[in-house]
Amino acid sequence: MSAHPAWLKPPGPVAPGLRIGLLGGSFNPAHEGHLHVSEVALKRLGLDYVWWLVSPQNPLKSSTDMAPLEQRMAWARAAAGRYPPLRVSDIEAQMDTQYTIDTVRRLKERFPSVHFVWLMGSDNLLAFHRWHDWQRLAMTLPIAIVLRPGTVLASLTARAARQFGIGAAQSERRLATARPPAFAVLDAKRSPASATALRRRRLGRLKGLVLQ
Repeated sequence: MSAHPAWLKPPGPVAPGLRIGLLGGSFNPAHEGHLHVSEVALKRLGLDYVWWLVSPQNPLKSSTDMAPLEQRMAWARAAAGRYPPLRVSDIEAQMDTQYTIDTVRRLKERFPSVHFVWLMGSDNLLAFHRWHDWQRLAMTLPIAIVLRPGTVLASLTARAARQFGIGAAQSERRLATARPPAFAVLDAKRSPASATALRRRRLGRLKGLVLQ
């Protein structure tokens, strides 16, 4: 059963006019790339906080190698612990939402005076058109794309980029209060970190221990 929005507890302070970035994902595990996207967005967009929304199960990913939610929450908290503006949340599990559009609509309903911005790396932008109701999501809140290695042209070539003109100039500091669809492409020193690479290294270490 879905939780009524009025019951929902925020992972951090909320107040009228606050600018909060939302970074969703499996965080399996949390890594430097998540920190990179968050730090760039905090600085360039003038955000007050970034909420890491740890998904119970990404509909586009296999559950085979997925660690339990509690473990992924612990990894995310450990990664974000040094950065007070970062807040880790299992809010999707609380609301029993599977799709980002449903999560975002609930958050906006529960905290109507907060300016939310969806954050994603350019690698996720390439698959954005596969997200459930992705066009409505783009019309629901502003979106910031942080360029990541190997996908720097995504803001020009992705299906969403072609449809919404993501390459168009958008004032970064005004993005949080812009009327959607509104996008900003943020370029900074790029982090190559990925959860897949971390899992492979971890598996390699475990195999090494078994062979010893």
